[in-house]
Order: sequence, then C-alpha cells, then structure tokens
Amino acid sequence: MATSYQEKKDIGNVASDIGHKAQEAAAQAGAQAKDLASSVSQKVGDAASFVGKKAEETAAGLGGGMKSLGETIRAHAPASGVGAAATTAVADSLETGGRYLKEQGLCGIGKDMTSLIQRNPIPALLIGVGAGFLLAKATARR
Repeated sequence: MATSYQEKKDIGNVASDIGHKAQEAAAQAGAQAKDLASSVSQKVGDAASFVGKKAEETAAGLGGGMKSLGETIRAHAPASGVGAAATTAVADSLETGGRYLKEQGLCGIGKDMTSLIQRNPIPALLIGVGAGFLLAKATARR
C-alpha cells in the first residue's frame, strides 16, 4: 500500500503543528516557571526585610530597656561608699550601652564590628580561633 504525496504532506503538516504546539507549551511553561521564581524571590525578600525590621525594633526596645534600667539603678543607688561607685559605674554602662543600641541598632553594631576587625585583623582572627576552640570543647562528646 503506497502512501500518496498528499498523505505524506498531511502527515508532515500534522507533525509540524505538533512540533510548534510543543514549542509553545515549553515556552509557556518556561515563562510560568520564571514568573513563579520571581514571585518566590520577591516573597523571600519581603520576609527577610520584615525580619530585619523586627530585629532592629527589638534591638531599639532592648536599648531603651537597658537605659531605663540604668536610670532606675542610679535612682536607687546608695549616696556614698564603695557600693555607690560600683552602682554608678553599672548604671553608666547600662545607660551608655542602651543609648548606643537604641540609636545605632544592629546595623550600627555590624558596621562598628566590621571597622574594628579591619583595624585589628590579627587580634580578631585570634579571638575567632579561640572562640571556635572553646565552642568545640563545649560541644564535644565526652
């Protein structure tokens, strides 16, 4: 049974149509995957921004609490003696640290730490190695 020229042409057209439709479907699937990835990326970015904002708010709140605690300690400190000097030093430290944390936040702390490490790379490296060693000793099985 011989296939006519027209039948061959029709089969070729059907195959060509199937190929075009497959290409269109693949292009559409690729576009949908790209849109989905973009949407997921945006949502992850939004979540990270939200977490960062909440962390900054928490740091500011903690700073305010430290400052308030320092003021309370100062208000109830003894008037004179060795205890007065120690209490005043603790109150000063709490107020200064609280003010710094409230004003600078976590970003400010990160920038200051980066600057400190850049100015003192060898001591920073040694501190990191020492902290890693102590952490390893603390978590090692006995």
